[in-house]
This record gives sequence, structure tokens and C-alpha cells, in this order.
Amino acid sequence: MPWPQPLDPLGNPWLSTLVAAIPVVLLLGLVASGRVKVGLAAVLSLGSALGVALLAFRMPVPAALGAAAYGTAYGLFPIGWIVLNVMFLHALTVRSGRFQDLKGQLLRLAPDPRVQVILIAFCFGAFIEGAAGFGAPVAITAALLIELGFSPIHASGLSLIANTAPVAFGSIGIPITTLAQVTDLDVLKLSAMAGRQLPVFSAIIPLWIVGAMSGWRGIREVWPVALVAGGSFAGMQYLVSNHHGPWLVDSISALVSLAAVLVLLRWRRRRGSPTVPATTGTPAVAGPWWRPWVPWLLLTAAIFLWGTRPVKEAMDRVASPVFQVPGIHQQVMRTPPVVPVAKPEKVEWRGNVLSATGTGILVAAVASGFLMGFSPSRMLRIWWETLLAVRQSLVTIAAMLALGNVTKLSGADATLGVALAKTGVLYPFFGTLLGWLGVALTGSDTASNVLFGSLQRITAEQLGLSPYLMCAANSTGGVMGKMVDAQSIVVAGVSARAEGQEAGILRFVFWHSLVLAALISAWVAAQAYWPPLQATVVR
Repeated sequence: MPWPQPLDPLGNPWLSTLVAAIPVVLLLGLVASGRVKVGLAAVLSLGSALGVALLAFRMPVPAALGAAAYGTAYGLFPIGWIVLNVMFLHALTVRSGRFQDLKGQLLRLAPDPRVQVILIAFCFGAFIEGAAGFGAPVAITAALLIELGFSPIHASGLSLIANTAPVAFGSIGIPITTLAQVTDLDVLKLSAMAGRQLPVFSAIIPLWIVGAMSGWRGIREVWPVALVAGGSFAGMQYLVSNHHGPWLVDSISALVSLAAVLVLLRWRRRRGSPTVPATTGTPAVAGPWWRPWVPWLLLTAAIFLWGTRPVKEAMDRVASPVFQVPGIHQQVMRTPPVVPVAKPEKVEWRGNVLSATGTGILVAAVASGFLMGFSPSRMLRIWWETLLAVRQSLVTIAAMLALGNVTKLSGADATLGVALAKTGVLYPFFGTLLGWLGVALTGSDTASNVLFGSLQRITAEQLGLSPYLMCAANSTGGVMGKMVDAQSIVVAGVSARAEGQEAGILRFVFWHSLVLAALISAWVAAQAYWPPLQATVVR
């Protein structure tokens, strides 16, 4: 008989909610303090999550251990697999000298660091998010920015803030398509609703990251570039999401945004517009102009190819074993109102080594290595050295994912969600914050939609609100939690060589995340109750 998750295990909603929040509060507190290494903080918080699950929620011991084991495995693969191979590609380009050539070209194309962060963290990062997601955009853009001279904190923090606008439509629209499956709502209508909530914020994110980097003065000096990047992305995000669907929103929007920025930069150069001078010591580019871009073009092509459904399905037919996790698979049952009908949770780990995004990155890295003149033995040696360099971070990612899955499968997250769902007329605001909380806990907009999608629909219908409004808000509110989830912070820190500085990264992004989450929550509330905006709500 599956164990039913209790929503009020202590018989007091307030006390149950406070106890359920202990692991999350402990983790954020330890990381923000800067006195405890993030790996140790993750292990301690995992211990507290297991304690809450076993003692307060009375979760069976095999189920609790199975949840932790599943999270650990998922943290290493596919998340850790992506990080490892991105860093491998980066190491190859640095050792070959191609990265210095690329750096020289970028400094000549966009000598202003504030423009560089728009091009790389926002435009290019959004394209990678559209094809892959799951940590790849932050890992790649943080590595690029650190080599352009950004500090580890700025490279990590700015990449995290930039990786908000595209998240709801990331990985070929998986968050929205998954939300449709969970809620039994029309996927095109969900896409359209999300496309009427998010573009307002997509338009301002480039301005926001420039402000986070250099304040109001920076915004005044580069606002045309930021406005063109954000405005073109937001416009295409609205059009594609409302007239095509969720699948190609990020890819098309990012390419249009990148092209618009490059056209503007070329036009300004022809007019002789003043620019901020490049940093001293700009390296000269050896050889053809296109050569430094080859590894990154191969990476982009591989990620996009691996992200397409036909390729994934073909590879999965060759090798995609599914392992039912002992002790937890179909041994835990979510209960109403979190789900319409109680049913056992499937907990399966997929060993889809061929179709994993990290494998596509590895293929691109190896192909690039051959083109750059590396021998197989030298590439293997560099890959091993990269693994040793990031091993502690991989353990930290595994611990973070274990923590998130124990919290989810014990029902602690549902207890927190149900508490927010009891806010009545304020629900459009707090329901959107529920999406933020879901991503902050799980590190994934898709996982947050699985977690709270049904709850959003049930609560919205009980309050007479559009289920499309609140289910889409779960996803669009969730994107603002992406920058503070522990998994993303660790991935950014590894890529920017900022291990040990996770507390600084969290402090850098925390208030940005909270303010943006409050703003998008207020926007959803306005859509729910303000007549001029109610017309935009999908019914």
C-alpha cells in the first residue's frame, strides 16, 4: 500500500508549514552566511530534510532513502554530466589558444563589457536555454564571461539573472508542454497565456542586468542596446507563443534579439558613436576570423540537434534504460488538493546516455578537439583533469538534488504550497510566488509545474479565476526563482571558477530574484482583477 503524503502532519497548519520550511531556510541561511562551504551546507540541509521527512511527516525509511538516492543520481546525470563536458570544451579552447582569439574578436565587436553581457548572457544564453536548459546556459555563459575579464561573482550572478526570460519556454518548450500534461489544459492556450505574462519582463531583463552590473549610469549609457535586445526578444516571444506554440519560442526570439543587437552595433560603429574602450591588452586574432567560433558553433549545433524530438527518440530507442528506484517507486502517493485524484508517484531514473544534452556537448567538444589539433590521448587526459577539478562541485550538485527530491517526495513542498493557496483574494499574487518557490526548491521550472500545476488549477477554479492564468503564472513566476536555486548557483560557480564564493553569488542575486518575483506576481494579480488587463487572460 503506497504511503499517502500528509499535508498537515502535525495537526496544526502553521506548525506543519514552519517545520516543512526548515531544510530550505537552513540551506539558504548557511549558504548566505559564507561561513559554511556550500557542499557542507547541502549535506547538513539534506540531513535536516531527512529528519523532517522521517520524524514530522512519518515517511517510511526506505522511501526517504530512495528519494535521496534518486536525487543524487539525477544530480550526477544529467545535470553534472552537462557541467563536466561544458568545462571540458572550455578547457580545450583555452589550451589551444582559440579562446584568446575569440576574446579578441568579442572585445573588438563589443568593447563595452555591458554590451558583452547582453550579447552573451542574455542573447546567447537564451538560445542555449531554448535548446537544452538544465544548467547548460548558465554554465556556458558564465565560462565565457569569466574569460572576458568579468569577476567570478559578476560572471555567475549576471548569467543567473539573464537566465530568467527564456526559462518558461526552455528545452523546446518542455515546461509548458509538461504543465499541459499535468493539468489537462490545452497546451496552445497555456503557451499563449505565458506569452502574455512574460514578455513585459523579458523586455526589461537586459536593462536589469546592466543596472545590476553598473547602476543607473550604466543604464543611461547603453540603454539603446539593452532596449533593442529586450524589446526584440519580448516581441518575438509574444508572437511565437501566441501564434505557433511553446516549442520554438526561445530559439526564434534569441536569434532575432542577437541579430538586432549586432545590426545596431554595426550601425552605431558606422555613425562613429562613442563606445567604452576595450580593456587593455586586447589580444590579436591569429588566422581566419571564423576559426575561434568553430567550437562554439559546433556546441550550438549539437545542443540544438540533441534537443529535437526525432533525434532524442531515435537515440532513446538505441539505449535508454529505465531504473525504478527501490523503496520509492510507486510507494508514495500525492493526495488532493495537490492532485485531483490520489495516485502513486513514479520515481524512475533514465540512463539515456546517448540522448542526454551532456553527451551532445561531449561530442561537440571532441570534434572541436580534433579540429584544434589535439590527439585522443591528450583529450582524454584533459577530460580527466577537468573531472578532478570539478569533482567536489559534482558532489555538491548531487547533494542539492537529493535535498530537493526528499523535500518533494516527503510532501514538505506540498505543505508549503497549500499554505500559499489559502490566501483567498490575494491568491493571484501568492499563487505566482508559489511557482517561484517551486523552482527555488527543485531547480527546475518543469519540476515546479509538475509539483504545483494541478494545485494551481484546482485553486483557481475554486476561486473563480482562469485556470490558464494561474497555471501559466506557476511557470512564469517560477523563472524568477531560477537564479536563487542552489543547483544553479553551484553550476554557475563551477563554470566561473568561483568555488567557495557561493555565498557571494547568492547575496548578489537574492534581492533581484525577490523583487522580480514580486513584480511578476503583481502583474498576474492585475491580469486577474484590473479590467483593462482582464481582456488578455485566456479562458
